[in-house]
Amino acid sequence: MRFGIIGSGAIGAYYGARLAQGGEDVHFLFHSDYDYVRQHGLTINSIAGDIHLDNVQAYHSTEDMPKCDVVIVALKSTNQHLLKSLLPPLLKEDTWVLLIQNGIGLEEDFVCDFPDTTVLAGLAFICSTKAKPGVVDHTDLGRLNIGDYNSRNPERLIALVETFRYAGVETEIVDYALARWQKSVWNMCFNGLTVVLDTPVNKLLECLSTAQLCRDLIEEVIEAATVCGVSGIASDYADGIMEMTRLMKPYSPSMKVDHDHHRPMEIYYLYTRPIEEARKHGYDMKRMRMLEQQLRFIAVLSRQEKIN
Repeated sequence: MRFGIIGSGAIGAYYGARLAQGGEDVHFLFHSDYDYVRQHGLTINSIAGDIHLDNVQAYHSTEDMPKCDVVIVALKSTNQHLLKSLLPPLLKEDTWVLLIQNGIGLEEDFVCDFPDTTVLAGLAFICSTKAKPGVVDHTDLGRLNIGDYNSRNPERLIALVETFRYAGVETEIVDYALARWQKSVWNMCFNGLTVVLDTPVNKLLECLSTAQLCRDLIEEVIEAATVCGVSGIASDYADGIMEMTRLMKPYSPSMKVDHDHHRPMEIYYLYTRPIEEARKHGYDMKRMRMLEQQLRFIAVLSRQEKIN
């Protein structure tokens, strides 16, 4: 199976390297790391086993890449507008696009631009960071759940899941809407708080006051999901999220890393969009709305975006 990776950072490079090590034909689009990877290869320092790929099929432009069976998009959602120019050279009639991105509404917006393309939701539960050019550190977790947005081809979807599993990635097929909102439970709570309070995740749960705040935020997202028609979130899901997070190694999520490096934060799809969706269904996410407002102030203060 031929894969294209758009966004070969901490997430895209990790899953792409696993697939390449498993024998798949993987083509990586790089930006700032392109020259380094061409000369030195791609290295994954991983709790699941280290990988070094010497002869990486690396590109600086999708115009030079072949058409693919599956395109993995692991770009930050702040760069979603780039897909209109990046994707077309990789697409053929039956290409599938797997969006390994965080937030609500991504697939809905994607099909507005690419109405004839099959799109899947990729939900990555992984702690990984780009240590330096061409090097990714994978320190915890690693599972990739896949939600079917519009494929209507269960046999091919099963084959894709089996390809990931063969490559050493724990993968399963999940309900699309349920999976998106379940992932948002963790993301909406911990991404924003680590930025606003300038702390890694573990510190939030070591203090009783912020641990209770995390619990309140988690329950608000679960309530929003329910109001938006998502069923199947277990009654003890909040307990599970809190316990999973307590067991994680000290970690700064992607929004905190982006803020620390003065990059745009993924506020729209992680916060604004789900808040809007909940409001459409008559539910006001008051705590999350305040957190979103704080994040937008921080973004303006650090000149990441214009005042609006």
